[in-house]
Amino acid sequence: MSEYPKTGKNRIRQAPQRATYDEKTVHAILDEGYIAHIAFDDEGAPAIIPIYYIRDGARLLIHGSRKARIFRRLASGIPLALAVTHLDALVMARSAFHHSMNYRSVILHSSAQTLEGEAKARALDLFVERLEEGRSKQTRPTNKTEDKATMVLAIPIKNVAAKQRSGGPVDDAEDMSLPVWAGLVPIETRLGDPEQD
Repeated sequence: MSEYPKTGKNRIRQAPQRATYDEKTVHAILDEGYIAHIAFDDEGAPAIIPIYYIRDGARLLIHGSRKARIFRRLASGIPLALAVTHLDALVMARSAFHHSMNYRSVILHSSAQTLEGEAKARALDLFVERLEEGRSKQTRPTNKTEDKATMVLAIPIKNVAAKQRSGGPVDDAEDMSLPVWAGLVPIETRLGDPEQD
């Protein structure tokens, strides 16, 4: 089993028993998601932006307008922090203190590099393929104007950790007899039926 090295940036200190640095777990959590939140320094002010991403091997890919603030800043190589979270259940406890949530999350610290040429064209196809396998062969290819307006960035998966919670409430022994309902309220994310344009 391959593990990411623990560093000063990715070591989980709060509830470390929920942390894993296992590559397979990290990739599975990333592969299930569509939206990441990327935090960065916007010339002295903190900024955070939600963005569609895909995993391509040992890196994440994002794309957007060359004119967008986030792409201009990240293309310069500044540090970034990226988070992906899946919420699986509300954890209802007998005491107010022990309510919680079941979740799976990944946080990484890295920086981005710009992709151009064939690497960029391949990435643009991968973005469409993530939505539906085979779709990049059905749609009109990106034209020169669209290509010029679009930036693609690759973010190496490094300084990364996953953190997860599962299971029911952890109530204190003296609270177990309280007449309060306790358990899980599952949360599901699913694709709906396609709606014709």
